[in-house]
Amino acid sequence: MGKRDTRILEVLTQRKRVEVVELARELGVSAVTMRKDLDALEARGVIVRQHGHAALGNPNDINGRLAYHYETKQSIAARACELVDDGETVMVESGSCCALLASALDESGRSIVVVTNSAFIAGYVRNARSPRTVLLGGAYQNDAQVNVGPMVAQCAENFRVERLFIGVDGFTREQGFTNSDQMRAQAVRDMAARATEVVVLTESEKFDRSGVVPLNLGDKIRCVITDDGIAPDIRARLENDGVRVITVPSA
Repeated sequence: MGKRDTRILEVLTQRKRVEVVELARELGVSAVTMRKDLDALEARGVIVRQHGHAALGNPNDINGRLAYHYETKQSIAARACELVDDGETVMVESGSCCALLASALDESGRSIVVVTNSAFIAGYVRNARSPRTVLLGGAYQNDAQVNVGPMVAQCAENFRVERLFIGVDGFTREQGFTNSDQMRAQAVRDMAARATEVVVLTESEKFDRSGVVPLNLGDKIRCVITDDGIAPDIRARLENDGVRVITVPSA
């Protein structure tokens, strides 16, 4: 995805719906060029056109979320990759940073097994020689391309891993990390039960949001990898709770 596509998605993520002419002016291209860019993004299901406006498509579609803060997410994923040893089996939950982690593990050339409930991630690295991917079964959520439900827990029981990597939708000082979907949150809990520790991969702006479903992972969360925009008081709160906080430069 090109830089202009990335910028288009950043604007739409921030403002939800923008006039095509205004978007072209902000990005310094002609209206004709902008319409071609938007047509290509719409064909991929990332955005929708609405009477002279452009808006994000399904907010759960990882294709669109990948492009938002792409370089920062890549840095987070690269740092997370450093935690994984050759020959290790890890669990990776659904999310854009998690998808980029799977890609980074492939590029590392190490012999890794990735156990995931994300059909998107399994497809994202389908041509990889490493990592080898194991897809947990379950009820398939079309929008998020992820498996959820009791079968995820049943399948996960066949594994015992050192680390589970997860993405999050928000954070509150009262309840900690949150998700926006009850079924996906339960899948995270079921996978976390089979891991020694949980590593959270997220951009710092998620600490200013709140999902509706607390993950309630207790002391399972041992590490957070985010960008350097994290607020000092939140970092201190996490570290006081025994969580290692690793930051990368924000793009």
